[in-house]
Parts: sequence; structure tokens; C-alpha cells
Amino acid sequence: MRLTILGGGGFRVPLVHGALLGDHAEGRVTRVVLHDVDAGRLRAITRVLAEQADGVPDAPEVTATTDLDEALRGADFVFSAIRVGGLEGRAHDERVALAEGVLGQETVGAGGIAYGLRTVPVAVDIARRVARLAPDAWVINFTNPAGLVTEAMSGHLGDRVIGICDSPVGLGRRIARVLGARPREAWIDYVGLNHLGWVRGLRVGGRDELPRLLDDPALLGSFEEGRLFGADWLRSLGAIPNEYLHYYYFNREAVGAYQRAERTRGAFLHDQQARFYAGASDPDVPALDLWERTRAEREATYMAENREAAGAGEREADDLSGGYEKVALALMRAIARDERTTLILNVRNRGTLSPLDGDAVIEVPCLVDANGAHPVRVDPLPDHATGLVCAVKAVEREVLAAARSGSRATAVKAFALHPLVDSVNVARRLVDGYTAVHPGLAYLG
Repeated sequence: MRLTILGGGGFRVPLVHGALLGDHAEGRVTRVVLHDVDAGRLRAITRVLAEQADGVPDAPEVTATTDLDEALRGADFVFSAIRVGGLEGRAHDERVALAEGVLGQETVGAGGIAYGLRTVPVAVDIARRVARLAPDAWVINFTNPAGLVTEAMSGHLGDRVIGICDSPVGLGRRIARVLGARPREAWIDYVGLNHLGWVRGLRVGGRDELPRLLDDPALLGSFEEGRLFGADWLRSLGAIPNEYLHYYYFNREAVGAYQRAERTRGAFLHDQQARFYAGASDPDVPALDLWERTRAEREATYMAENREAAGAGEREADDLSGGYEKVALALMRAIARDERTTLILNVRNRGTLSPLDGDAVIEVPCLVDANGAHPVRVDPLPDHATGLVCAVKAVEREVLAAARSGSRATAVKAFALHPLVDSVNVARRLVDGYTAVHPGLAYLG
């Protein structure tokens, strides 16, 4: 089976490769094709993968190319993890927003809109090429903003594009751990959009264990989200929010922490990864060891500003292990081998969550088999969550409309309608600021 990884020079590709090395079953991935627009990054990551595969006799064959069409032909699965504009673009997203006093995070608020506006046209082009060159391939999308990009690609690929994210997986794992349950044996009632969802129940043997967690302040304070949001707020909600909802519920504090930071997250990662790729280009430097040390630093500083604002302390060691690569592998196995499983994925709504329409991509538990991912019917969200989901989905639709039409006015509307942008005039200045620093937004007229 052939897997093509778009963004194949990306820093997290070794996580996917490491998961593949542990799969020795029949029907496994035997060939990996890396594609990236940056040949230097491809060479660095190829070195890391070669060192990872040392001593593994049945390791997949790895090739690399900068030719997109060549990478797509013959693919059974396409894993899309591109970053349009690179980490320099992410740093611009953050700085322009913070200068206006609003959030610049890469998937939430102004920063997420800017990232979406320059990513959607590229993602749509990829979807069209996949439909033409590999019509039987399944596309697994991890490109952020994952729900928005998956919805853009679904217009050309239908249900053959599925979005994944490690946030719900990590959240469910943490809740199960503090409740003394095995994550694989628990049903996680999770619903929302990508980076905008809530765990409303965790059932083990037919019994919902979440009320026990919400009633125990000590248990609530023993894991990441409990410390991040606070026990009182979680009890008020009656649910455990995805960590990204901290940007909504504690927006002023989060923006303040970002403004006080010595440098933004994007700037930190840009500098950190520049050092990694420079070092990995030296044949005398063990590339895998350098990658592992860099990754440990990256994971330990994840959402550091939010934890500072909440007084949540450092991340626990068990939360530094990633997870999206495991979701991707489980999804590929389920489809390729008809190994039926349940995963939280980004898929088209198809009547699952009212009041969104059928084509709206949502993030919910799905039953997965050889025919793809099938969303499980969920109970309605409470009014406060429904309002937020509908507002953010409306913004995503304006981003898609702006990307299709090239309309600057529609882009302004997308920013202005977002719950975390507090003025139409701020929205106009954001569009001016982003178009000034992003060549990829030159299409907005």
C-alpha cells in the first residue's frame, strides 16, 4: 500500500513514520512518498526517517519529490499536512492580530482566518489533483484549520477526505486516565467543530463516569483541562471543553499573556526549527537524536501562554507523546483492512448535528470501515455551545466564499463576524495588515 505525505518535509512527519514502523500486519503501508516544496527540508526529514528505520527489516520504502503530480499518482492514501507560508507566515498571523489587540493563534480567531484564507486555495488545488490523478485514494487531512480545510477539499472529494486532530484524542485519554478507565474501552461523547468541541460524557460499560469527575475537585485539578479552565467553570458547563476553548472563555487573559510573551509561538517554532533543519543537514550530526530533542522542547512549551494565564503549571510527561499519528494509522487500517473501529474525526455532518447543514464538516465520533467514516448521531448541544458552533461555522463559510471569489469585502466580513474580533474597523485593518505581509493573499481584490 502506498502512502503519500504532503508536507513531507514537515517536522512531525517522523511521528507518522514511527507509527508505520510498528505495523507489521498484512496490508500495511510498504511505500511512503514524501512531497514538499522545500527540497532542503525533504532531505533533512529523509535522514531522520532513515535513522528511524535502521534495524527494521520490513520498513516501508521512502522516496521524496518536489513534483506534486508525481507524488499523487498511484497513491492509496494521501496524508495532507502542509503549511502554506511556513512558520514565518504563522508568526506574521500572530503579530498582525496582537497589534490590534486580538488573538493571533493559528487556528482560532484572526490568525486562523488568515491562515485559512491563504491555505484554502492551495488545498482546493490539491483536492482537484487527487480527484484527477488518484481518484480511488483516501485523503487524511491534518492541515490546519483542519475542519475548514477538510470542508474545502470535500467539495471535490466528497467523503473521501477525512480530517483528523489529536486534541480530542488527548482530552479523552486524560479524562479516562484520571477516572481509572482504559481509553480504548471508553465511549467518549465528544461533539463540535475542530478545536471547538466538548466532552459531555465518558461511558464505561454503559455507565457515564463524567459526573463523578465533575463532582470531585481533586480529580478535576489533577489533569490539564481541569487546571486550565478551573473546577468551578467546568462544573458550571457540565462538560470538559477542548483546550482551545480557553481562547474563548478566557480570551482577555490569553491575549494579555500572548502580548507579554517575549516572542510568539510561531516565532519560537520558526527559530527552533531553523536550528533543527540546519543541524540535520550536517552529515556528522545524528539527525534522529536532534529531532527527538527538538520535539521534546516543542511539546513541553505547547500552549505555554494559556497555562501561564491560568496558573496551570507545566505539562505532564504523559501529555508530551502526541497522538495524531496514531489516529492516522488507525484510520488507514480501518479503511484498508475493514478493521472496524470508532474514532473522533472531522467529517461532513449528514444530519448528525442540528442545526448545521449536511455539508458542514463537524468533529464527532465516527464508525469507520472499508467504506469510510460514518458520523454517529449525537444529542443536541446546549444553547451556549450551539450559538458558538454556528457563529464559527458561519465564519468558516465566509472564508470559503472569499477564497472562491477573491472578494476583499467577504474576507472583511469573515473577520468581523468572528466572536473574538470586536469591531468591523478592526476587521478591515486586519485584512490590510495580512495582505501586506502575505503574498498568498494577493488574490483578495
